[in-house]
Amino acid sequence: MIAARNAAMLRAPLARSLAAAARPTAAVAAARWYSDKPAANPELTAIVDKIAKLTLTETADLIGMLKERLNISEVAVPVAAAPAAAAPAAAPVEEEKPAEKTQFKVKLEKFDTASKAKIIKEIRALMPSMNLVEAKKFVESAPKMIKEDVPKEEAEKMKAALEAAGATVILE
Repeated sequence: MIAARNAAMLRAPLARSLAAAARPTAAVAAARWYSDKPAANPELTAIVDKIAKLTLTETADLIGMLKERLNISEVAVPVAAAPAAAAPAAAPVEEEKPAEKTQFKVKLEKFDTASKAKIIKEIRALMPSMNLVEAKKFVESAPKMIKEDVPKEEAEKMKAALEAAGATVILE
C-alpha cells in the first residue's frame, strides 16, 4: 500500500510536467500572435508562387518586360580586373588612341512650338510606355534626357527622326 501511494505521488508530478510541456508557454503564445514579421500579403504571396514556377527562359522574359515597362536601364557593374603584368622597360611606348564612344545619351534640348504635336508622337514612338499626357509633359519640360546608354546607330536614328519632326536633339 505504501508502495502504491509512493508510485502515485511520483506519477502526479510527472503528469503535471508532461501536460505543461504540451501546452505553450505564455511567451511562445505571445510570440505566435504578436510576431515582429507582418502577415504576408496574399496577393504578393500568389505572385511569388507564380514566379517560382516559371522556367529560366520565362523568368528572363519577365525581367525584360519589367525593365521595359518600368524604364529600367542596364547598369554595368564594375569588375575588379586582375593586376596586369608589368611591361618590359625596353619596349617602346605606343601612343594610345582615345576610345571611340559607343554609348550615347539622347537629349531633347528644345523644339519648335509649331511642330509640338509631331514631336509628341515621335516621343511616344520612342518610349512606348508613355501615354499621350506623359509624352506631352515630357516634351514641354525640355531640355530633357530621352534615353541613356543608347548605341551609336540607334542614337543617330532617334536624333534624325526628332530633328525631322522639328526638335533640337543633342547626343552626349
